[in-house]
Amino acid sequence: MARITWGMATSHVPSIGAAMDNHKTEDPYWKPLFDGYEKARTWMAEHQPDVAVIVYNDHANAIDMDLVPTFGIGTAESYDVADEGWGPRPVPSVVGAPDLSEHMVRELIDDSFDIATFHQLDVDHGLTVPLSVYCPEPGESWPCAVVPVLVNVIQYPQPTAARCYALGQAIGRAIRSFPQDLKVAVFGTGGMSHQLSGARAGLINERFDRMFLDKIEHRPEALTALTREDYIAEAGTEGIELIMWLVMRGAMSDNIARVHDTYHVPASNTAAALALFEDLDSREGVTA
Repeated sequence: MARITWGMATSHVPSIGAAMDNHKTEDPYWKPLFDGYEKARTWMAEHQPDVAVIVYNDHANAIDMDLVPTFGIGTAESYDVADEGWGPRPVPSVVGAPDLSEHMVRELIDDSFDIATFHQLDVDHGLTVPLSVYCPEPGESWPCAVVPVLVNVIQYPQPTAARCYALGQAIGRAIRSFPQDLKVAVFGTGGMSHQLSGARAGLINERFDRMFLDKIEHRPEALTALTREDYIAEAGTEGIELIMWLVMRGAMSDNIARVHDTYHVPASNTAAALALFEDLDSREGVTA
């Protein structure tokens, strides 16, 4: 059966990808951020999954704002990199895992989640930047297949934190019931605190971010009690992306160990972080 081996939460700021694409990671502005990734990248390279389930939001590049599903899953054989207005990122197209995707769609619908299915999908920085955080030099192809999981964090009303955590738990059950011996990693993306426009543009709330980084490991249920208004008030209008971290955490077992974390301000006008967890129940001989 498939098993979840690790989970990573990471910011997906587009400028992080641009810094890598334009060879600026050693520049004084960017070097502290990328230095913070090194321990996690080394560990992930030693624990490569067969499939990454990447929870992200589209930024009105593949999904028309006239029709925004609350939750969706890509089921395609492959996904092209989206042109976000200045050409696609110079990274490989993404190979899908359609058998696992279709299994997840069926299991989630049977688990009372109404899932939109994307048979064709271009993936933007919300998905490709986390892949680059994981694997900065993919060469001709990424080292694993991908199941894209889309969450609406842009158009009100967004799903609640509690619903996202419950979705993650259902995703975990679906993955563990897939009858192939696969190692699966789950990425939760977005955040941390940031606001891109309005009177509070540039908002960064380190106190809230560090609370979130602690509780995502030890007390994720406390984070599910926060309303969407709480997230926006504390972390900014775009900081509500943090509910996607709860999908990742819900998919993992209760028996996890923090491998590494890092927190950096600023990445553009955003607080950027990474938190990496091993799922100890996935080790050989342990049943989740």
